[in-house]
Amino acid sequence: MDRLQTELRRFVIDNFMYGRECQMRDEDSFLDLGIIDSSGLLELVNFLEKQYGIQVEEADLVPENLDSIAQLARFLRRKLELQLAPVASQRLQHQTA
Repeated sequence: MDRLQTELRRFVIDNFMYGRECQMRDEDSFLDLGIIDSSGLLELVNFLEKQYGIQVEEADLVPENLDSIAQLARFLRRKLELQLAPVASQRLQHQTA
């Protein structure tokens, strides 16, 4: 498990499972396991935005992005890559100018 998944798992365990460890796999659905409900989803989104400096749009609020540790990690990596792409492009332009 990578660092990002470890951080996300720790947040979920600490905030939704009250520190109780479990045998939850990274691919297990939060909804199916009853770990996160609709108000918990708002808490999760708030954490992602503050911790990682991303903006979670309304269109992002789908189970494919937020319903497991693995899905969260993939979603977060995509958002962070999109956020960094304009910066990398600007740096490249300055280097070639």
